Amino acid sequence: MMIRIPGVLDAASVARCRQIMAEAEWVDGNETSGAQSALAKRNHQLPEGSAAAREMGNLILDALAKSPLFIAAALPLKVFPPLFNRYAGGEAFGTHVDNAIRIQRGSDFRIRSDLSATLFLADPSEYDGGELTVEDQLGTHTVKFPAGDMVLYPASSLHHVTPVTRGARLASFFWIQSMVRDDGERRTLFELDTAIQSLAAERGQGDREIIRLTGIYHNLLRRWAEM
Repeated sequence: MMIRIPGVLDAASVARCRQIMAEAEWVDGNETSGAQSALAKRNHQLPEGSAAAREMGNLILDALAKSPLFIAAALPLKVFPPLFNRYAGGEAFGTHVDNAIRIQRGSDFRIRSDLSATLFLADPSEYDGGELTVEDQLGTHTVKFPAGDMVLYPASSLHHVTPVTRGARLASFFWIQSMVRDDGERRTLFELDTAIQSLAAERGQGDREIIRLTGIYHNLLRRWAEM
């Protein structure tokens, strides 16, 4: 399941991130790559745990905590501290799959990567190429969203970033361990939650059928959630 989360960061937060990134020192993106990814990855990245990455990461985490759509879609248990990359001058990331377990460097913090997230920090008009392309059972999906928007997709998916031939593609990327590890179960809960919210807008939260459906949602969550 791929979900677009629009407006995770507002214009002021995007501008602050862009200022930080313009002043930061970048390193080879393969500093955080596994053996397979290193063969396909050509980009630059902010050092993991740097002051710049921490400040921007906190902005993103605070924004995600206020996003009902993100919470409904991801059902997050743990979020890996956001990382930041830049593609320019033909840089790209070939087809790969994300590591199942992500460990924060220099700590004992680790997560199972159920979902991958890309939060765009440059508008599509600023660069050519740089599309995120994700393959799943329903085909191939290509995304290139405005700055501040984010896409969620299963970390188990094959995906790649096409070469950037003009300008620079700036983004944050990170992973989420969900309370519900199975993508199909998580999709069912998201669709049920979306339907409940739509009906509640028409009938009101006190409607008896809305209450029954809400009970079904929570009973399924009890059955499937891992804490």
